[in-house]
Amino acid sequence: MISQLKELYLYREMLKNLVSMELRARYKGSVLGFVWTFINPLLMLVIYSFVFSFVMRIKIENYSMFLFVGLLPWTFFQNSILMSSPCIVSNGNLVKKIYFPTEILPLSIVIANLLNYIFSLAILLPALYLFGIKLTGWISLFPIILLVQLILVSGISLLISSLNVYFRDLQHIVNVFLMAWFYITPILFPPTVIPENYKWLIEANPMAPIIIAYQDIFFYGKSPSGTSLFEVFLVALVISVTGFLIFGELKRNFAEEI
Repeated sequence: MISQLKELYLYREMLKNLVSMELRARYKGSVLGFVWTFINPLLMLVIYSFVFSFVMRIKIENYSMFLFVGLLPWTFFQNSILMSSPCIVSNGNLVKKIYFPTEILPLSIVIANLLNYIFSLAILLPALYLFGIKLTGWISLFPIILLVQLILVSGISLLISSLNVYFRDLQHIVNVFLMAWFYITPILFPPTVIPENYKWLIEANPMAPIIIAYQDIFFYGKSPSGTSLFEVFLVALVISVTGFLIFGELKRNFAEEI
């Protein structure tokens, strides 16, 4: 794994270029271009505010903002995994023609989605203020929570993208799995409403403490659980190391399999 990280550092310019290409390609040909990075979360906020304020009337104060705070990092998580799953296969010609650390392909997608999430804060923070939700000093823990999530997402993306070269149906299975994963993550509801006999679903879900931590610092303005964050950091680290190691083994035959 150390050699993989060293090689990634040597090819850092290629990584930067692929991230830039990924961001530009998303809105290529559109009139507004990169502005859609900000319009998408804004439209999401407007729609959820309307639906949950006037249609469904959920009995949680500022529910649309509660939902928005959880949906943004989930979108980063989900899009990174879905988009990275087929990335080795879809870049088969590049993999066959030149040598480069193929870890760059899924990681460039993860970083592009990370930047999109960071850009969406330009919508989230003013919206919190407009809805009367006071921001506190706990928001300074955002980079730590984001780092834990980044480690987790990177590991899963490396693992799935490498396995998908050998099992092409995996990307479709992952799509279904993520839909189920969404509903056992406390995004639509606070964890306090979960019946006791289903609490294990939250406890076994590495995304749950991450989403709860975001809700704590942005929505509730309080300290997130340090114990939960540290535990999920260890889990993320194990998943990331596993992802790197398995990717390192499987990438040797990528060109032949593609």
